[in-house]
Amino acid sequence: MKIGVMSDTHGSLLYFEKALNILEECDVILHCGDVLYHGPRNDIPEGYNPKGLISKINEITNILIARGNCDADVDQMVINHPIQSPYVMSQFGEVRIVMNHGYIDSKEDTIKKAKNMGADILILGHTHIKELYCNENLIILNPGSTSIPKDGTHSVAIIDIIQTEDELDMNLDLFDINTGQIIHLDEN
Repeated sequence: MKIGVMSDTHGSLLYFEKALNILEECDVILHCGDVLYHGPRNDIPEGYNPKGLISKINEITNILIARGNCDADVDQMVINHPIQSPYVMSQFGEVRIVMNHGYIDSKEDTIKKAKNMGADILILGHTHIKELYCNENLIILNPGSTSIPKDGTHSVAIIDIIQTEDELDMNLDLFDINTGQIIHLDEN
């Protein structure tokens, strides 16, 4: 199973479509929030077209969305998929994924909550900065921002779960949505 992960589209149809090009073979899309509005602290992103983005999101049948700090009640009125808050928990075979936009609780508290929920992967957004690391047995993933990256690269992630009767294997990669290239983060 391939799971596409994105966050912080902030109304950019242009970058949402670029993200979908990278995620086209994914079985499900996880969106970690800040879907339509650019927010008062951000510049309007290139390709800003919230109405077009609404239409495109509503065409997708397999998408889960976590509520971000820029998502409002009116967004739920126009998006056909539930915008869930504060956590979205999903089970994919033996892999449990928890999503949270990451703006209310501290990262440490969010990690504790995800561990208490039995998560294998915690997906966060909000910072517009890519992260991929382990905290004990929990994988922490932030796919960065598709539209307004604060680390220079418009990005998404793909989680590839290969589960057989005897074995579970996972591969997580971050992708530059402009080039399609895998992004390698520096090890700390």
